[in-house]
Amino acid sequence: MKRSIKFGAIAAALGSALLLQGCNNDNNPHRSFNIEVTNLSNHQPFAPVAAVLHKPGYDGFNLGSTASEGLEMLAEGGDPSAFIAEAEADNKVIKTTSGTGILISGGSETLKLQGISPKPRLTLAGMLVNTNDGFIGLDEVDISGLGIGESMVLHARVYDAGTEANSEAATDLPGQNGEGFNAARDDRDFIVVHSGVVSQQDGLTGSALDASHKFDNPGAKIVITRLQLHK
Repeated sequence: MKRSIKFGAIAAALGSALLLQGCNNDNNPHRSFNIEVTNLSNHQPFAPVAAVLHKPGYDGFNLGSTASEGLEMLAEGGDPSAFIAEAEADNKVIKTTSGTGILISGGSETLKLQGISPKPRLTLAGMLVNTNDGFIGLDEVDISGLGIGESMVLHARVYDAGTEANSEAATDLPGQNGEGFNAARDDRDFIVVHSGVVSQQDGLTGSALDASHKFDNPGAKIVITRLQLHK
C-alpha cells in the first residue's frame, strides 16, 4: 500500500510539472508581457497611455491616414477610453489596458498585457498634455519573437493627430486647464510626425508655452518584457 501511494504521488507531481512546462513552453500561444513606458520629455506630462495587444491586421493609427474619433479624443483630451473601446470592437484585438494617471517627465509606469496569439503585436498611444493633439505612439510592433524573460527596447515618436490646429493657446491645452476634445476638426486631418512646440518665446503669438515645453523625438522609451507564465 505504501509503495502504491508513493508511486501515485510521484506520478501526480510529474503530471503537474509537465502541465506547467506546457504552459511555459516558448511555443505556447498564451503569452504575457510587461510594457514599461518612460516619459523622455522635459516638460510634457503624458495622459494615461493606452496599450493594445492584438493579432496582425489591427490598425490603431497610421501615418498619413485620418485619425479615428477614439484617437482624436485621446490626442486632444487625453482620455484613452474611446480609443480602447474601438480596439475592443475589433476581433483581431486580444487585450487592452491603460495607465492609471498622468505620467510626469522622467517618470515610468508598467502596464501588463496577456492573451492567446502565436503572432502578438503591440500598439500604444498617449497624449502629451501640453500640446493640441500630440501623442506618443507605437504602431503594430511585432513582439512574437520574444522568448520568456527576454526584453525589447523601443523608442516611441511623437505624432500629430491632425485634428486640431497647433495654436498652443491655453484655452486649447488640457495641460493648461484648457479644452480637451472638440469634435470640430480644423487641421490637415491626417496623422504626421509632430513638428514640435514653437512657444511664445520663438514668436507664436498667443502661445501659452515656453522653451521648457519643447521636445525632440523620441518622446518615450518603451521596454517590452515577456513574462514567465505560472499555473
